[in-house]
Amino acid sequence: MSYRPRIPSPDRRAVLRGSLAASAALTLPLTATAAPAFALSGRPRAAWGVQVGDVTASSALVWVRSDRPARMIVETSATESFRRARTWHGPLVGSGTDFTGTTPLYGLPAGEQVHYRVTLADPDDPRRTGEPVYGTFRTAPARRRDGVRFLWSGDIAGQGWGINPDIGGYRVYDEMRRLDPDFFLCSGDNIYADGVIEPSVTLPDGRVWRNVTTEEKAKVAETLAEYRGNFRYNLLDDNLRKFNAQVPSIIQWDDHEVRNNWYPGQILDDVRYTEKNVDVLAARSMRAFREYFPVSTLHESSGDGRVHRVVRHGPLLDVFVLDMRSFRNANSPGRQPDDTTGILGAEQLDWLKRELSRSRAVWKVIAADMPLGLVVTDGATDFEAVAQGDPGAPLGRELQIAELLRFIKHRRITGTLWLTADVHYTSAQHYAPERAAFKDFAPFWEFVSGPLAAGGFPANALDSTFGPDQVFVRAPDRANVSPMESPQFFGEVDIDGDSGELTVRLRAQGGSVLFSKVLQPGRVGQ
Repeated sequence: MSYRPRIPSPDRRAVLRGSLAASAALTLPLTATAAPAFALSGRPRAAWGVQVGDVTASSALVWVRSDRPARMIVETSATESFRRARTWHGPLVGSGTDFTGTTPLYGLPAGEQVHYRVTLADPDDPRRTGEPVYGTFRTAPARRRDGVRFLWSGDIAGQGWGINPDIGGYRVYDEMRRLDPDFFLCSGDNIYADGVIEPSVTLPDGRVWRNVTTEEKAKVAETLAEYRGNFRYNLLDDNLRKFNAQVPSIIQWDDHEVRNNWYPGQILDDVRYTEKNVDVLAARSMRAFREYFPVSTLHESSGDGRVHRVVRHGPLLDVFVLDMRSFRNANSPGRQPDDTTGILGAEQLDWLKRELSRSRAVWKVIAADMPLGLVVTDGATDFEAVAQGDPGAPLGRELQIAELLRFIKHRRITGTLWLTADVHYTSAQHYAPERAAFKDFAPFWEFVSGPLAAGGFPANALDSTFGPDQVFVRAPDRANVSPMESPQFFGEVDIDGDSGELTVRLRAQGGSVLFSKVLQPGRVGQ
């Protein structure tokens, strides 16, 4: 197999000059403290690093956070010297967006390394600028033969396992950064807004896990300020900020951005919350989510205001980012014989079918924030994901997935595969009609990976409605195993430019490849 030669990694000094400055400003404390206060004098500072999101062959979104009102200025260049740099005048950032800002870049060269730096200027005196923060990314290729390689995972700072300075913080991000992927797909649970981070936790073997703590992580998030603080928390980690400076992301959300297992219209029976209306909490979280991640459909220039979208990454790959949270019906036993709302909502399902049929990419990754055939419960009688444990014909939310799978088969849409996280272990499932109760679909694969910085959990049961065969699984044997006791997991997808073959690798923190599968292009089913 031949593969695209990797664009040489940029000089780390150039990529990390700004993020190293941020590291000095955000040095992880050795004892539990509140988030560092911002200095109120001097020039604007971008101590929280930079991010790039939703990169295509010609466009990208650049994100930054200031410590005070400032004008965001972005410069891009083909070289680290920034000769012949192009200047982009971004927004005026202030308290209305928690001092965050995003600048869209257009007309970028396809398949090239782009170097950028973000400078914050005093809005009253443009000559007063802070130290620039540097980053780099690759645009999507225009030619098929260039190939694509990306990583995916999810679930960050969950179950009380936060940034532990004793083990070097979120070290898995450093490992992923060194693989130099084209982008990272985060499958949801970027934060745990319902998860308190205590200063320390005693492990079963007597060791003590110590956390960096902040005021906003001392209780469940309810106010806008608390949700914002949850999104800021992960940016205290030096590994994550360096990762963001080098690897662009495609971000989706799931339940823990708001509250465990939430659904629209839910009224909470939880003494930890004074605000019981989940729709109010979700609106506050979505505002903070929009402020803290560069997402094309949430940027003010697009006006769509939604998480689900298609990110086109050259001739080989389209990524269909789903939102399986915002439009779902209530969690239930899932035995309804007729269900038009399902887990996606009727409008999102129509959108997905339309965009899949329009796609000309060789591979069509369906980025789901929840798995299809794994049984995820919500209490004693209700179910949280698609599957509900009944191995027979589709019922409840399964009806919507059956409709989608039937559509893919009958429209002969080739090259689909599903990627997800959510369940805090890693596995590979092959779905085939000959094993299924519902048979009107073409075979496909679903790959699960995660968590990145959260507790590990035992494997879930399988629901045979769509005929899954779990060909690989690696999971702890007990619930909420800390990252000190079990490795964190992420996945890698490598698409060869010459053959079009797609290789999935399930990886464990520490460098080992646990499972690998090669898929052939141009097929309706695998």
